[in-house]
Amino acid sequence: MAIRKILTENEDLLHKKSKPVTEFNERLWQLLDDMAETLKQADGVGLAAPQVGVLRRVFIMDLGDGVVEVINPEFVEKKGRQEDVEGCLSCPGEYGITVRPAYVKIKAQDRHGNEFFLDGEELKARCICHEYDHLDGILFKKHVIRMLDDQSE
Repeated sequence: MAIRKILTENEDLLHKKSKPVTEFNERLWQLLDDMAETLKQADGVGLAAPQVGVLRRVFIMDLGDGVVEVINPEFVEKKGRQEDVEGCLSCPGEYGITVRPAYVKIKAQDRHGNEFFLDGEELKARCICHEYDHLDGILFKKHVIRMLDDQSE
């Protein structure tokens, strides 16, 4: 495993749409393992492949109960509304109040290509939406209703 460089918002690649994963092989597994190591080192909760320079529809998240790997996600359901603080490893030190669905459900694949469903509320829903947006070249700031000067606000 290796720690990869996390791109910042001024890098063009972060604003491009990612391509679906078609090969579930050792190269993908290495990417997933590297992303997990990078996320842990960065002390984040989610990381998308474009953030480490790979334009593939892959993200991971770890909300404290282990890393969840998500490949080729598609939204199945979104409902409700929530407002809360968000930040991004690609926008270090910047935080804002975002508007996201209160509940989401996605269909995705695991590292072996097997389909599964994942749903979540509150932080988990925000994280899924945030990372999914990265796959379409969208940063969290698009959903911000108010930037914060200090994370403690």
